Amino acid sequence: MKLWEGRFSGSLDPLAARLNDSLPVDQRLAAVDVAGSQAWARALARAGVVSWFEASLLVDGLQEVLEELQMGDFVFQPGDEDIHTAVERRLGELIGPLAGKLHTGRSRNDQVATDFRLWMSGILPRMHFLLAELQETLVDRADRDLGVILPGYTHYQQAQPLLLSHWWLSHFWSLERDRERLADLEKRLCQMPLGSGALAGTGFPIDRFSLAADLGFDAPAPNSLDAISDRDFVVEFLFWAALVGVHLSRLAEALILYSTAEFGYLTLADAYSTGSSLMPQKKNPDPLELTRGKSAELLGRLTAMLATLKGLPSAYDKDLQEDKAQVFAAADLIALLLPVMSGAIATLEAHPERMRSALNCTILATDLADYLVERGVPFRKAHQAVGAAVRKAEELRIALTDLPLEEWQAIQPAFGPDLFLAFDPERALARRAAYGGTAPEAVAVQLEEARARLAASG
Repeated sequence: MKLWEGRFSGSLDPLAARLNDSLPVDQRLAAVDVAGSQAWARALARAGVVSWFEASLLVDGLQEVLEELQMGDFVFQPGDEDIHTAVERRLGELIGPLAGKLHTGRSRNDQVATDFRLWMSGILPRMHFLLAELQETLVDRADRDLGVILPGYTHYQQAQPLLLSHWWLSHFWSLERDRERLADLEKRLCQMPLGSGALAGTGFPIDRFSLAADLGFDAPAPNSLDAISDRDFVVEFLFWAALVGVHLSRLAEALILYSTAEFGYLTLADAYSTGSSLMPQKKNPDPLELTRGKSAELLGRLTAMLATLKGLPSAYDKDLQEDKAQVFAAADLIALLLPVMSGAIATLEAHPERMRSALNCTILATDLADYLVERGVPFRKAHQAVGAAVRKAEELRIALTDLPLEEWQAIQPAFGPDLFLAFDPERALARRAAYGGTAPEAVAVQLEEARARLAASG
């Protein structure tokens, strides 16, 4: 019999049963479901609802069920709607009618909400580790590529020169915010729904504070109705995963572009490339393209969960069964994407000479404006003067560095023979030594701070 069949005279339609059952998805909750049930058995004993002897039989029987699940010996039955039903059914086969006392004062509503929070708490350390691993790779690259000058782009037009190390670290900091958001989520995961019943709270004198401590929660949820319907933590996780996906996609896009023949700044290792079934010469960045593509899936899962929640009343509704599939898939995908990206970055080859040769002399136009500012010209007038010089060079079909001094001085008399010193990329980099800048000394400070952040987080 199903747990709810007492008031029904007929069986559920087979297709409706297939739609209703969640076991193929939620059997991943088996270990935390058993842990939650064992804690509930002890709570029932503390409340005097069952004896301590009965509680010990329940706990030991549940442990045997868990061992069967872990060893692959557990046999699921057609009537097992979900992992909770399967565990309780098997417990009854092992210890008899006493298993029927385990669900006293408890609902699957508060049971699954508790299981899900426990499961998610268990995976967060892995997510933290994988993020930190990619961050370490970016720090290692920044250290390895010190001194390499990269054309910096805005609107994918050359803008100002950067140290390649500075560019690598720019992606470190977006991932650092992702780690901070993950740590923040943990705070809200630590409220326990168990003991909330179906919606109104349990009818037995359960010490929910002791129960919460037994399961490793900070405290029980203060409102039973909110506790069983709250899926904010699911949305937060999916938002976190989607934003990680966006950050990885942006990084992948740049790596794809920089590894093209037209740019040639980077070469991906064969281990992170594939070929063409038709064109023998092709070396495709498929893992990076898939990383970019999979970010759309992560965005979709967040949108799907928000759409599921937006019309639900307070309390539990079966729509909430959809939450676990979204989170499980997102967690699996993040656990795949992060190490792939880390490996691709660690093994790629940078080509400093290609980056250096790609620098267009106009990339130092801002330094020419600063040159005028240092000679008392207001910045807006300096900006206009340099813009006019760039236009003049284009009209003459020459490089800006080949524009004669008299042309510069005709535009702005403050230009002197030393203006051509501004066309030195190293000089331009060195001038940006303020905290957070791309000067070698500023990047060295940034590197140390990045290492300190990783060390502090363990």
